[in-house]
Amino acid sequence: MTPVMITLLVLLGVVVLLALSVLGIYNGLVVARNRFKNAFAQIDVQLKRRYDLIPNLVEAVKGYMGHERETLDAVIKARNSAVTAEQKVAANPGDPAAVRALNQVEGQLGSTLGRLFALSEAYPDLKANQNMLALQEELTSTENKIGFARQAFNDAATDYNNKREVFPAVVVAGMFGFTEAALLETAPTERAAPKVSFQ
Repeated sequence: MTPVMITLLVLLGVVVLLALSVLGIYNGLVVARNRFKNAFAQIDVQLKRRYDLIPNLVEAVKGYMGHERETLDAVIKARNSAVTAEQKVAANPGDPAAVRALNQVEGQLGSTLGRLFALSEAYPDLKANQNMLALQEELTSTENKIGFARQAFNDAATDYNNKREVFPAVVVAGMFGFTEAALLETAPTERAAPKVSFQ
């Protein structure tokens, strides 16, 4: 073998190793991206379940709280805004602007539901209504499931972001358009500690 032939074989070997390395990094990024998208799909299921429960809840309280129309309308409006924002994120869980918008409207929905439940405390018949109690229990269960699904999504998105940001993956991510995944953060209204009163 001539020195030129040896040099060409060495260069070919380096190129093959480099191509295999890029291919491995690319595939790892695709797998991580698919994991966080799947994790959002799990949140999506729970959010839709919650959005389906809210009209039933409003119907259950409407007869008791007819004069609290403003609060009932606010709940429905917040629910509809959340449905729209959730659909945008479901279409592209990697869109940071859509995720931020969902975080915001989910906070508003939580706040309006909190007001509804606070107002319902003033109606003893409503508090004792079996349908209302069942809906509240179902909503609480759904909220817990959303919390667990949100945690799984954030874990998967963080894993993806970490893989995307380390060298040499950051180079491959930039070349192939792997953008950062936004986390589903708790809205500031959800972070506040609940006030407990023993009266």
